[in-house]
Amino acid sequence: MSSNALHSKKITLVIDDVLLILIMATLACCGLIYEYLLSHYSARILGSVETVIYAIIGIMIVSMGLGAFAAKKVKDAFQGFVVLELLVAFIGCSATLFIASVIGFSQTLPQIIADTYQIPNDVLVNGDFLSTLNWVSTQLPYLFAFILGFFIGMEIPLIARIRETVYGHHLAHNAGTIYGADYIGAGIGAAIWVLFMLKIEISQAAALTASLNLIAGFIFLIRFKKYLRYKVKLIIAHLILAALIALIFAFGGHWQKQMQNMLYLDKVVYQTQTPYQNLVFTERLLGGGYQPIYNFYINGRLQFSSLDEHIYHEFLVHPAMQASARHDKVLIIGGGDGLALREVQKWQPSTITLIDLDPDLIGLFKNPDKHLPAYLSAKIKLLTQDSFNQPGVKVINDDAFIAIDRLLAAKQSYDTIIIDLPDPSHPDLNKLYSVNFYYRLQHLLSGDGVIVVQSTSPFHAKSAFISIGKTLQKAGYKTEQYHQNVPSFGEWGWTIASKSGQTPSQRLSAYKTVAVPTKWLTLPLLKGAFVFNKDFYIDKGNIKINYLGSNVLYQYHQQAWEVETEFSN
Repeated sequence: MSSNALHSKKITLVIDDVLLILIMATLACCGLIYEYLLSHYSARILGSVETVIYAIIGIMIVSMGLGAFAAKKVKDAFQGFVVLELLVAFIGCSATLFIASVIGFSQTLPQIIADTYQIPNDVLVNGDFLSTLNWVSTQLPYLFAFILGFFIGMEIPLIARIRETVYGHHLAHNAGTIYGADYIGAGIGAAIWVLFMLKIEISQAAALTASLNLIAGFIFLIRFKKYLRYKVKLIIAHLILAALIALIFAFGGHWQKQMQNMLYLDKVVYQTQTPYQNLVFTERLLGGGYQPIYNFYINGRLQFSSLDEHIYHEFLVHPAMQASARHDKVLIIGGGDGLALREVQKWQPSTITLIDLDPDLIGLFKNPDKHLPAYLSAKIKLLTQDSFNQPGVKVINDDAFIAIDRLLAAKQSYDTIIIDLPDPSHPDLNKLYSVNFYYRLQHLLSGDGVIVVQSTSPFHAKSAFISIGKTLQKAGYKTEQYHQNVPSFGEWGWTIASKSGQTPSQRLSAYKTVAVPTKWLTLPLLKGAFVFNKDFYIDKGNIKINYLGSNVLYQYHQQAWEVETEFSN
């Protein structure tokens, strides 16, 4: 072989090798995005955020290992690799839509059967078949995680074999080179997920990721066509899948919305994905001249219903405000929907500081005209009374665990502190229900001030409810708890505490009426809310306090949620 031919062959080998390494990095990027995408989406629809995310990622990692072992069974690495990328792209772009379809169908089938056979609405249709279908639908995310992870795990061994075939001999540093490309690609995938994918619809994120798989497979097909059989069929398969991906990118959001309509059992009228959470508004038309009911969900969990949110927010805000000696400065932690803020403003404080992590959530309720359909925007304005745009409101978009340190450093103090956070369904939320957090808040609370904490359901999550009370008491407060039925949530509870002097209920006993206008709350109703059924606190001594890092409250909440899910199934 002449020197020119040898030189040309070396250049070709270098080009082929660089191409293979770039393809491997691209596939690693896609693989990590698929992990995040599937775990993120599954947590959204299944509800148990932390458990689901860790389970999905864990399953994918294990199945990738199994896929790596199985790759040796593929006789033709070149042919196998092209087919593999077609499979990964197809599953990756369609998994979330398929999961949503099956879950939506399993949710609506009982109603379809009830309507068909004229079964009364108060009779639950939930036979063995329906229970099995519902169980299967909730396991689908884990099944897809396993299948997708299995196929992704086959990529590295196949690329390794392909490189050695291209070079014509064993490569000493083959594994190191491929794994280096894999790690770098995965890092790029993580950055793409955080900076871009979280801001777009889940179906579009899946379609874009699948398109990268498809492009990588097609480039491989063209470059190494001499090693491949059935080239025409493979090209046709790529074109068909490209058309499917384009359809999912263009219409997947609409299809997903239709599936969510079934999942939520009401019409989804608005949804968006922020860097922190998924936000959904649903509408229920009542007819007969009645106003529609609008529900607001975060990550699939109901946050408020326009039908009865006033009950929850009046019980959250007014007991603490009335029991406080003054109402000049108020701190709200959470409450990004502005409804607790609306109730606080009835007391005409001079300043209200609200801390919420998600600026997009605040923007939705502060400027609904910019984000929501006109009819929904008008309803939200009516609900919030434009509370974010009133004088004296200061919004801090930050993690409350960190933000209160800045308030302490600035020597701030507040007459009332209202904590309106979601339930502790995630370890990051668990820390905001800890002794450490409540103790630091004590230094922000005036000596004669009052703090109140939304405390989940004393009926469905009794241990979590009592744990919150004990945790607040351990931080040095004079603590009491009260409850009320909120139809959309069921029995709900709050924990209220004073820093010194009389307990909140003793302070409230001096009044005959609530000092501001309310729709539901009366003082006699509130006084009765401090009374619980016989033996409610009988196991209080066995319930643990939630210290920072212990995750005790998170575990109590998760156990209660799992039991409730099993019961409902």
